[in-house]
Amino acid sequence: MRFPTSGPLRTNFHLILFFLTFASTAFTWASWGGRAPFGTPLFLQDGIRFATGLLLFLTVHEFGHYFAAKRHRIDVTLPFYVPSPFIGVGTLGAVIKVREAIPSRRALFDLGASGPLAGFVLAIGLAIVALVLLPPLTYLMGLPGHEELITYIQAMGGYPPTPPAGSLAPGSLVLGQTPLFSFLTGDNGHVPPMHELYHFPFLFSAWLALFFTALNLLPVGQLDGGHITYALFGPKWHLRIGRSFLLVLMASGTLGYADEILFAAQPLAPIQTLLAWLFFSALMFVFAQRLTEGSLRSTIIILTGVLTLALIEPRLPFLAETLGYSGWLLWCGLLLFFVRMQHPPVPIWEPLDRKRRLLGYLCIAIFLTCFSIQPLLIVP
Repeated sequence: MRFPTSGPLRTNFHLILFFLTFASTAFTWASWGGRAPFGTPLFLQDGIRFATGLLLFLTVHEFGHYFAAKRHRIDVTLPFYVPSPFIGVGTLGAVIKVREAIPSRRALFDLGASGPLAGFVLAIGLAIVALVLLPPLTYLMGLPGHEELITYIQAMGGYPPTPPAGSLAPGSLVLGQTPLFSFLTGDNGHVPPMHELYHFPFLFSAWLALFFTALNLLPVGQLDGGHITYALFGPKWHLRIGRSFLLVLMASGTLGYADEILFAAQPLAPIQTLLAWLFFSALMFVFAQRLTEGSLRSTIIILTGVLTLALIEPRLPFLAETLGYSGWLLWCGLLLFFVRMQHPPVPIWEPLDRKRRLLGYLCIAIFLTCFSIQPLLIVP
């Protein structure tokens, strides 16, 4: 029996996914980022705060796409929310499905830009509200494993700009600073530093909303940013920009992998080291083949470049410290094999008006101010 594509049953299915994702997000974050034992009122309260902020952002973002599609009479679904109780913050996001080809350049631009712009406005509002409602410095006093931080707060009357010695326990989450988030929070000792931010449900959801906006604006393939660059600059430059940015992500992933695995502080056994190098080399070869559409010459050039970068990483440790993030290797795989680099053509290629071009440049500025090359670092 086929599930209906429209009507009350389909709407109920979307609502069920929404509430499952809300519950998954609330309980997943509260279990690792909260301050209270499972099931207590404070545990539930903080989990609901986090889920409310993040799901509100996802909903506004996706309905930005939805209403833009309806305005151009494009057949789309309501948002599908994706619960993920065992990975990350409890959700893999939300997505709408476009059930027909996008008819024109302007429709493509509107569909790509509407979600990030709507979500960005909501994310800024979340950040402002979170900063206005920021709890007092005593908020973290009862959190185990924060003795050094608590001592500093009691002595100095504010949060430290850098983590006190010994204050970051293994498994702690350090969020990447971005130009816009730095501007919003300012140089303020009463705003939690990036290594403690994930304990604050509403502020953390605001940071995630801004960063998820940047991820959607990656100028690659059929992501929102890919739609925008394709509509703004045409297919040739869309592909050039996308490939260039994938190379940046591969370089960052290479530095992170070399630092964490190939030349880790605790060296691997010889056989493990060999296997780690073989795995990395094979992975980079596959990525390069996919990126260059099978060009052997270009593949060899890229493979040589990333292997050389991995080999010199121990001599230039500041590169890994400032630019390395192994998580981008997973993202490269997702982009190359699921999102893909090529963008399908649109039938009507009419010029974009001045308003759309300005909004496109605004989306690029939003991406640059919300993106972090090291977004989520786990303390080893």
